Amino acid sequence: MKNIFSLEEKNILITGASSGIGKSIAIECSKMGANLIITGRNLIRLNETFQLLSGESHQMICADLVNSNEIKSLTDRLPILDGIVYAAGINTKTTAKYINEEKINAIMKINYYAPALLIQSVLKQKKLQKEASIVIISSIASTYAAVSNAIYASSKGAINSLIRVLALELAPQKIRVNGIQPGMVKTDILEAYDLKEELEVFTRTIPLGRLARPEEIAYAAIYLLSDATVWVTGTSLIIDGGTTLR
Repeated sequence: MKNIFSLEEKNILITGASSGIGKSIAIECSKMGANLIITGRNLIRLNETFQLLSGESHQMICADLVNSNEIKSLTDRLPILDGIVYAAGINTKTTAKYINEEKINAIMKINYYAPALLIQSVLKQKKLQKEASIVIISSIASTYAAVSNAIYASSKGAINSLIRVLALELAPQKIRVNGIQPGMVKTDILEAYDLKEELEVFTRTIPLGRLARPEEIAYAAIYLLSDATVWVTGTSLIIDGGTTLR
């Protein structure tokens, strides 16, 4: 009997695969038998991910998704897909007093414009199978307010709305669209902020007592990509250790 959570014979595109959550999703999906196309802006780090993938039926394409020409070039090279995971994203902490157009554009371009335009490009070129699955990484920040996080939170709020509208529009093709809203995840990007004391204080407020591991977000992506969720669309799965219960 086939494992309904298996990704064998599924062609899956994963963006943001050069680091963090995207990297972990790529590694874990490869273990489940997927044929991956991984993409990211940093060729060296993308290659590091590529070397960690299980199996041999994978492809690596370096692309900067804030550039519409590179979105088209990436799409041109894609096979027919059974799934997409959009995990690329950035966050720059800025209090309201220091918000400006440049900072808004920098975050919105990669966190919102890029997934919207990539999905448009894939649909226009008919690169998605019927009954394919699109998974977009959002964040609990979209509803869980934190000081200096307004731009990032707004970008993820926009993503949540995009997920619901796309799910409705693509339902006639049986293409499902879902999101994942992680809480705080222990990644290299998080550690780069040098907020050790603040993180220790925040961790004590999490009901399950720790930050998430990147692979725990990857397991949710596998679930949403698999045939176990063929009747699930327009949802956002919260994985936050209970943070938003308070």
